[in-house]
Amino acid sequence: MLMKQILDVYELLDRSDASGALVADFMRGLGAEDVTVTPITGPKGKTDMIRICIPGTKGKSAGMDAPTLGVLGRLGGLGARPEQIGFVSDGDGALVALSVAAKLLDMKAKGDRLEGDVIVCTHVCPDAPTSPHKPVPFMGSPVDMATVNKHEVDGSMDAILSVDTTKGNRVINTRGFAISPTVKSGYILRVSEDLLDIMQMTTGRLPYVFALSTQDITPYGNDIYHLNSILQPATATDVPVVGVAITTEVPVAGCATGATHITDIEEAGRFVLETAKAYGRGQLSFYDRDEFEKITARYGSMTHLQTLGRA
Repeated sequence: MLMKQILDVYELLDRSDASGALVADFMRGLGAEDVTVTPITGPKGKTDMIRICIPGTKGKSAGMDAPTLGVLGRLGGLGARPEQIGFVSDGDGALVALSVAAKLLDMKAKGDRLEGDVIVCTHVCPDAPTSPHKPVPFMGSPVDMATVNKHEVDGSMDAILSVDTTKGNRVINTRGFAISPTVKSGYILRVSEDLLDIMQMTTGRLPYVFALSTQDITPYGNDIYHLNSILQPATATDVPVVGVAITTEVPVAGCATGATHITDIEEAGRFVLETAKAYGRGQLSFYDRDEFEKITARYGSMTHLQTLGRA
């Protein structure tokens, strides 16, 4: 379980002076050796990008070839100060990602190391802006999406789980979390059966999958509707990306406080952790390679959907 790690990380993030430096010091205290914090400033404020690499026994960091999993905590901000006091719903993705990093470091210290490297990236901003959106307001971001992708999408990642609060919609209506179909190189592919297996194993329930539209996998900035930013990493890489959405039965604003459900965070965290274990061992696939080759041979490249397109 990740309950202890979630509580520890939550206390670091639920404060007006939350920063990448505080999180980095916490992770180093758990034994992290590869932690970087990059402060960046945008037109609407500033934030601290943080990257934590947990090396595997057979990973690239050890000069071997076990696949590397990227775990991205997507969000606009942890808080919406001064408009709101406290940790906002939008911060759940960062909470999951950083709690998984803390758990992996704790496991490593106790002798349980994964085979593949795991790279956790997110950003720490306690005072992000908000922006209008229906049916509920979105959390804005102090920096633009292209900048976030540049810092979070690491070229050494072989697959990505993008964890994001996805409560401000009527597309998926259940408490807990849901996963997306796999997105790769502009294609929305079939849902990974391996990920469905892990989801129902960790939750003890039938898995939930949320629907994607073509709009959702195009870059922000094209003046087209997006469910949220959960699949934005797929616009900046050719590796497979799956969204892990923290969900609710009713629309909840990303800027709402008191809307984080620890049991949902813990279930999503366990799902990410078990995925990392299996992926590093080569026992899990995000997509069918042969089928992807067939679909691209028949229908061609869809990478133009990863661009802003024609004006």
